[in-house]
Amino acid sequence: MQTVRIATRGSRLALWQARHIAARIHSLRPDCAIQLKIIKTQGDIILDVPLAKVGGKGLFVKEIEEALLNGYADLAVHSMKDVPMELPEGLVLACIPEREDSDDNLLSLHYASLAELPQGAHVGTSSLRRQAQLLHLRQDLHISSLRGNVDTRLRKLQEGQFDAIVLAAAGLKRLELQAPHMSRLGPPDFLPAVGQGALGIECRADRQDIIDLLIPLEHRSSRICVEAERGFLAGLNGGCQVPIAGHARMSGPSRFILEALVADIDGTGVLRAQSEGNSDNARQTGLNLAAKLLEQGAARILQKLYTATADNS
Repeated sequence: MQTVRIATRGSRLALWQARHIAARIHSLRPDCAIQLKIIKTQGDIILDVPLAKVGGKGLFVKEIEEALLNGYADLAVHSMKDVPMELPEGLVLACIPEREDSDDNLLSLHYASLAELPQGAHVGTSSLRRQAQLLHLRQDLHISSLRGNVDTRLRKLQEGQFDAIVLAAAGLKRLELQAPHMSRLGPPDFLPAVGQGALGIECRADRQDIIDLLIPLEHRSSRICVEAERGFLAGLNGGCQVPIAGHARMSGPSRFILEALVADIDGTGVLRAQSEGNSDNARQTGLNLAAKLLEQGAARILQKLYTATADNS
């Protein structure tokens, strides 16, 4: 009997995602024994510092990728928005299953929407992307850093520490979590993180047995859209700690539309662009859109952010 060892973070959401993939594999190969290997990443350990100040690419995946490379695990299940643009040598993104909802949700105990929040309302988020777009729509809001897993963030909302918080819809759906008031923040007004809602399964490039095992789980449309979004992010040399957003959606059997955004942290400057591409040039379409936004002023916005981050480190 083959044993497949899945590396995962230990949060409830990460475990749900790993168990979901484990169940999919078991349905295809009932003869497989599956073990979960829980690994703590730097992002799980440093919880009292905003993500933007922790910095570094691979904050939630580095230790997991090391487990793949040293043979401790056979595959890893990631949230795609946490996966850096460049994988370590010897690793491949073997599979992107069908994507869940990529939107964000605004959660509140008392207010039904962003428009209903009172003047100067206190909103929690760990994301500069969310912060920038919230402030662009509502300059009066007071935004504070909100770290921790989904349950921790919801608890802080329930304790009254915030008037509202923003969480990814995918995580809420997967864990079947709710708040008294939940409203959608999605395209075209509010763009998600690159790869948000998608899972990525990573393994060693020389593990053809694992790659073959994952082929039935691959979802072509999700792969195309995620590759386009990641191409955009790669073209900006960005990570998950900068106010960059990208969202691709299929517009035909092999065509997609990619919307993208780069913003000042305070929401005063927001640059948007859109492009159409096909499945054969998904990544290049993203790279080209990044070049377009850089020419329009994104380079200035990002340089200002990187300089401020360096000065504060």
